[in-house]
Amino acid sequence: MPGGRLTQQERQQIALGLADGLAYAEIARRLDRPTSTVTREVMRNGGPTAYRAELAHHATERRAHRRRQTAPRRAEAPPRADDGRDPEAVREYEEAFTALLMQQGLPKMMSRVLTCLFTTDAGSLTASELAQRLQVSPASVSKAITFLENQGLISRERDERRREHYAVNDDVWFQSMAAAAQSNFRLAETARQGVGVLGPDTPAAVRLENIARFLDFVGESIARAAEQARDVLYTKPETAADSTT
Repeated sequence: MPGGRLTQQERQQIALGLADGLAYAEIARRLDRPTSTVTREVMRNGGPTAYRAELAHHATERRAHRRRQTAPRRAEAPPRADDGRDPEAVREYEEAFTALLMQQGLPKMMSRVLTCLFTTDAGSLTASELAQRLQVSPASVSKAITFLENQGLISRERDERRREHYAVNDDVWFQSMAAAAQSNFRLAETARQGVGVLGPDTPAAVRLENIARFLDFVGESIARAAEQARDVLYTKPETAADSTT
């Protein structure tokens, strides 16, 4: 199975497959690529109805160039007493956010670190700053960072002094939806494999084919909705003052 970045020719094949109404799994099979690769490519470049091979190729090159040129964000200092925030209210909110992340399946320390990064204005802190804010050992922070980085929930950056920072960005929620869509496609692909194994005319095969069709539809719906709503993550909410001007 080929690896590495998609070529321009592969992107043209993806565009043709979408135009023919093929599912992501079928396009991926023809390219000998993972379904997740095709899903991610389409979702990052306009979605299934607006995907254009040439535009997608140029957009990928621009993103790569921007990542090389963009300077890492600087971590902010710990909140000051005069920042206008109620320390007790902030603490209660962070506890509630942490509890919610734990309910979603994240271990406690990983949830605390992620909450700390999300509720920091800069969205970026060093390991020592995280340890100081959370009042835990550097080893605990290091373990949590490794886990979160492996899950794609945070990224590692370096500032001008070569210090490592760990950052979150709003796109993690889009990536979460993309992962959910990919999970549905993988389940559909596995269910459909059972049709050939069990025989296309058997009740079990019919059941599996219906499951596969359902999961394909749900996956496509999630993918389209996430792509259409992605810009919301980077839009400044309209305030009451804005709406009256």
